[in-house]
Amino acid sequence: MVPRWNRRARLRGPSGESGQAMVEAAIAVPVLLLLVFGVVAIGRITDAKVAVQAAAREASRTLAVAPSEEQGTPDALDAGRAAALGYRLAEERLTIDVDVNGFVRGGEVSADVSYSVPLSDLPLLSFFEVEVSSSHTEQIELYRSREAVAR
Repeated sequence: MVPRWNRRARLRGPSGESGQAMVEAAIAVPVLLLLVFGVVAIGRITDAKVAVQAAAREASRTLAVAPSEEQGTPDALDAGRAAALGYRLAEERLTIDVDVNGFVRGGEVSADVSYSVPLSDLPLLSFFEVEVSSSHTEQIELYRSREAVAR
């Protein structure tokens, strides 16, 4: 049978460092959590950036091939919104602006899309909100008919 004082010394380890592992864990765990949540946040921001680029590309392309400015503008906004919703972006955080630049043959049309990425559900990063944006310009085809097509 081991004496009572010897059992306590055995639990502490050979050098008597009883709280060292607890202190190391208290320092390392918050750093590791911040790293993990940071990786998740970067993934969300990257995903939103890809979605915003796709929405801008779809909106400007839809406007460039439209038969008229009046028909193309709402169609472009709808196409950009549909592309963003396909990537599961929240519509209330999405902003789409299209610029027709006179809508002449050979001219350019552009779409600017921005999205506010929420990080409020991530601990340690809850007070950050990141805005991602993209713009895309398309040339209106020179030899394209501008007569409205019956739908």
